[in-house]
Parts: sequence; structure tokens; C-alpha cells
Amino acid sequence: MFIPLHDDTPLRLIRFQFVTLTIIVLNVAVFLWTGAFTSEATLASVNSGFGLTPSHFLSFVQAAPSNGPVIAPFTLITSMFIHANWMHLLGNMLFLWVFADNIEDVYGYFGFAIFYLLAGIAGGLLHVAMLPHSTQPLIGASGAVSGVLAAYVVLFPKARVWILLFMRIPIPLPAIWVLGGWFLLQVFNLAASRPGQDIAWWDHIGGFAFGLVLTYFLQDILRGRTPRRI
Repeated sequence: MFIPLHDDTPLRLIRFQFVTLTIIVLNVAVFLWTGAFTSEATLASVNSGFGLTPSHFLSFVQAAPSNGPVIAPFTLITSMFIHANWMHLLGNMLFLWVFADNIEDVYGYFGFAIFYLLAGIAGGLLHVAMLPHSTQPLIGASGAVSGVLAAYVVLFPKARVWILLFMRIPIPLPAIWVLGGWFLLQVFNLAASRPGQDIAWWDHIGGFAFGLVLTYFLQDILRGRTPRRI
């Protein structure tokens, strides 16, 4: 529906979004290593071994043996750095680049890194809870990125965001309209989805809900941090 281009919210506390850039570099590096130049069979093996498969995850919780090279609980994290194709990767990284710098600014470097991982884990856990019998691996940073978008809505609802609407019309809109509309689209897609579809809407919703609730309760503390002196 739309592509985010940039926002007008300046950084207050940090000089550069080093954690955001590091996350993007890691995601690109992992994709180049695992998926960009490998066969479909190899990529499927990577997805199965490092993706979050609900049935495997719950089997581990129930004391059954793991089916992959990574112990099942750790796939909550490894799955966040695996992407299916270039479009999957670039879409997630573009949203991250546009919106994460300001969330890194208010949470701080370490706080943002923890927030990002926890949002991804929350999205993964909701996906497992809602689709416990699924044997299809969940991969991608969407849950973590969704948490970032929710935090942006809480902290910068009136910020102007330039988007490319319908992939061709540049238009500025308040963040609450852009990201609120994005979330409603996830809910609509979930309601309209059919069994077997390969987009993990519950992951998006879980990450968004985590970011929304945590940032809402922390917003006074986050907004009260002292700006850096130049």
C-alpha cells in the first residue's frame, strides 16, 4: 500500500543511530550468507533450522527433542535475522531505518537493543500461541520492527512522515495515521487470511502490542530524559 520515505523528527540525545545501523547490517549480512546466493533447498534448510517453528518450539517446551541445529527457544531470536527474499528484507529494513532512529534516541543504545529483541520475541510467542500446530518456520524481523512502529506512534503521533502512497504518490501524513493505518491493515489481513498463507500476521500484531504497551507505560520517563548538550 505504501512505502515510508522519511520523517521530520530530529534526534535529541544521540548523534547517530548506531544500534539501528548495526541491526540492518547484521540482517543484510545474514541474508547474503544464507539466502542471496544459495539454492532453494539450502534456504529451506536454513529456515527450518533457524526459523521459529511453533510445533518444534512447543515440543521442546514439552521436553521432546529439538529438530534443528539451534535449541528451540533460541529460534525466537535467530528467526529475526532470517529473510525469505530481497523484498522481504528490504521492506523490513526500510521501515526500521525510517522509524527506529528516534526510538533508539529515547530508549538509548542499550535500551533500544533490548527493546528490539523483546518486541521480536513477543511477536514470535504470540505467533506460536495462536498457531501451535504449525510446521512452517516463522522468519523475518517483522515482529521486532512492528514494536518499533508502535513505540513511534506513542511517542511521536503528530510527527510528519513522508510516504509513497500506492508506490507512486509522495504525501506527508501524521505518524498516527500512517502507522495506525498500517496496524489496522495487519488486523484486516489476519481476518481475511486463509490457512496456509505464509505471512505471519500474529507476529506483527504481537510485536506491535508489546511496543505499544511498554512504551505507553514508560513514556513519561522516556520523554523526560535530558537532551544532550552540543
